[in-house]
Amino acid sequence: MKAIDFTPLYRNSIGFDRFADLLDNALSADTVTAGFPPYNIEAIDNQRYSIQLALAGFTREDLDISVEQGVLTVRGKKAQDEERCYLHQGIAHRAFERKFSLADYVEVTGADLSCGLLTIGLTKEIPEAMKPKSISINDRSNVIEHKSD
Repeated sequence: MKAIDFTPLYRNSIGFDRFADLLDNALSADTVTAGFPPYNIEAIDNQRYSIQLALAGFTREDLDISVEQGVLTVRGKKAQDEERCYLHQGIAHRAFERKFSLADYVEVTGADLSCGLLTIGLTKEIPEAMKPKSISINDRSNVIEHKSD
């Protein structure tokens, strides 16, 4: 696969270095494991999001959720039940790892497991220092400049 050159993007924008990494990761993602577990990503409003993963048969003890360097990772490992003898096993209990890249200032607010659905809440909280602000322009036409002799 040919690498994409982002040099033209860097000429006119500042701080989008992570965009290249995100795109590169998306293009090189392993498609074999991409289907399990199935999930939804929902935009609740402009500041809140929700991720739902279908995890039938998994308990809280079988799951691990972590955030590191802007990547949300959900891992699941179901303990093998040696006592059961399935004639057909259509509900997957295989181990999985699902990763989600989080944008800057997106924080995980909580997680809930109910009826086989893991729901992870996310909120985008932009710090006051990063919010847009208006810059006033001083009127220098009324200022008298002093000339040095």
